[in-house]
Amino acid sequence: MRKQERAEETRRRILEAARQVFAGQGYQATGVAEICQRAGVTKGAFFYHFPTKQALFLALLEDWLSQLDQYLNPERYLGNNVAQNLYAMADLLKDGLTQGRDYLPMFLEFWLQAARDPAVWQATIEPYRRYRTIFANLYSQGVNEGSLRNADPNLAAVAMVSLALGLLLQGLMDHESVNWEEAAPAAFRWVLSLMVPDPTIIA
Repeated sequence: MRKQERAEETRRRILEAARQVFAGQGYQATGVAEICQRAGVTKGAFFYHFPTKQALFLALLEDWLSQLDQYLNPERYLGNNVAQNLYAMADLLKDGLTQGRDYLPMFLEFWLQAARDPAVWQATIEPYRRYRTIFANLYSQGVNEGSLRNADPNLAAVAMVSLALGLLLQGLMDHESVNWEEAAPAAFRWVLSLMVPDPTIIA
């Protein structure tokens, strides 16, 4: 294995070990030594990749958010109009629920640390602001092309991002009471249907 490949494998092991330990006992209660022991690496290897425990935590947050970015990238969707692309985006909820259950403890840990640490707060909240900008721009485009009702794009973006994240969080925390893999995308599409002036647009 080449040096670069070994370094990448070491970094991956540290990230996975940290995710498990943070999820199991929390960020504050976890030390670098425990992460190194779980990953099977030395402290020197740890600090080569991450200067601090906080830097490692933020890297985990970045990895998790990059998964959401894959689903929210408008270039992934090839519908005839914005309304159709937003309908297609509803499937991100299904995919997010399927892949996110293992990350629920970390999701909650991110928010807990965000309340305590300004750097974590900034890293946590920034993507949500970015998502609102993405949806506001999409909504403006939809209004201009006539596939979405004329409304304030920023308010529409707040509603869509809040709905999507709320459905994800409910599905992850209360997955036994409802078939969320089906209910969450359906609920998202139902709200979107209220924003469409003509049902044939999304047919």
